[in-house]
Amino acid sequence: MTTQFEELEVWKRSARLSVEIYKVLRDCRDYSFKDQLSRSGLSVPSNIAEGFERESLKESLNFLSYAKGSCGELRTQTYIGIKIGYIDTVTGTRWIAESKQISVMLAGLIRTRRNFVRQQSRTAPT
Repeated sequence: MTTQFEELEVWKRSARLSVEIYKVLRDCRDYSFKDQLSRSGLSVPSNIAEGFERESLKESLNFLSYAKGSCGELRTQTYIGIKIGYIDTVTGTRWIAESKQISVMLAGLIRTRRNFVRQQSRTAPT
């Protein structure tokens, strides 16, 4: 099982997406929108990292769940950004697809971590 978040493909992809969001929105003059979208994008890899650095499974899963929630927030803001003309359709569609994939990857990671702990508890000596 992976022990460092930097090894996770889901963290790498979400960090790349966050960087792209910052670059694309660099010149956006609607600072409120730019801040909100940038922060939701940044929240995904940040919460993955924080979840992996937590010692308890419950805390770890909570932060991975927050990351998954931030994917939904990011998608919502991207849809709105496309509709109001702040984000071009091609870029926005790519961000939406990538955030959906990241969300699916996070769901799998959460499930895997839960199952791993369940298996460990079954095989632990009593």
